Amino acid sequence: MSDTKNTNEKTAVVITSIARPNIILKDLAKECRNRDYHFIVIGDEDSPPDFHIDGCDFYSLERQNETGFKYASSCPTKHYARKNIGYLLAIQNGASVIIETDDDNFPLDTFWKPRVRRLKVPVLEIHGWINVYNYFTDENIWPRGFPLEELQKKTPRFDSINIKQADCPIQQGLADDNPDVDAVYRLTQPLPQTFRKDRRIALEANSWCPFNSQNTTWFSEVFSLLYLPAYCSFRMTDIWRSFIVQRIAHLNGWDILFHEPTMTQQRNVHNLLRDFEQEIPGYLYNKKIVEALKGLTLKPGVENIPDNLRICYEAIARLSIIAETELTLLDDWLEDLKKLD
Repeated sequence: MSDTKNTNEKTAVVITSIARPNIILKDLAKECRNRDYHFIVIGDEDSPPDFHIDGCDFYSLERQNETGFKYASSCPTKHYARKNIGYLLAIQNGASVIIETDDDNFPLDTFWKPRVRRLKVPVLEIHGWINVYNYFTDENIWPRGFPLEELQKKTPRFDSINIKQADCPIQQGLADDNPDVDAVYRLTQPLPQTFRKDRRIALEANSWCPFNSQNTTWFSEVFSLLYLPAYCSFRMTDIWRSFIVQRIAHLNGWDILFHEPTMTQQRNVHNLLRDFEQEIPGYLYNKKIVEALKGLTLKPGVENIPDNLRICYEAIARLSIIAETELTLLDDWLEDLKKLD
């Protein structure tokens, strides 16, 4: 059914947080320590000055600036995109697998199972926008970033989808109880919600679904796709990244895997109307971004990913959806990444 895990893999878990040590961070640290995983927490201006958890490699702003990464001094503070520094640190430390999550997602036992890149799973191709949540529940629910005007579209029956051997270097795990949905859902539909545990599905070329940064696994070949934009809506940074990732991944024959929930989200306090305001650019522009990305001329190959990334962000900047300043920040991150080769 699947490849066996490479015993030489070195795994890192990356989070950005301004919380005091809580039960989730402590559990992540303990489980990482038990497995010899590198657990990196990227702090920010509001992080506790005395933050410490055994088994946690915490980076305050001061320590981030001491890394020598150009990106660490150019990235805005008080922003989720500082998580990019955590990716660089994991790569610098020799990680071959990076798992990213957040400080309000509690890992289930299944979260700690070895990640396998190549799997035999149902694979969807050339289906346009696909609400992947439809394959994990009968409830009317959709992932954050999914175009509202596509919600009435019917998805192919699960048992009609061809099963193939899929290469999935990017894997999105779902979360139970308080899953990653948008403010429109939270304001109008019931929670908590749970998902099926017995299904997985991969998206091939020209099938699109947003994915987040809350329970996502990345293998080393795609590390340069980890970049989160900073000069955009906070609620869209990982969503817009996911569209760029899908465009480049599909160019290289890689599939995006969506799999059963391996976490429960115990969501931090949010102002839902503020979330809605932050998500408006997504409601307005997500389809426009994907259409722009589909029209770009890109080159396949891992060695071309940095150039392809810049071409993608240039295209979105031309649409005035992301600020031009993003390109300078991206260049800094790519320069740091290149030095780690």
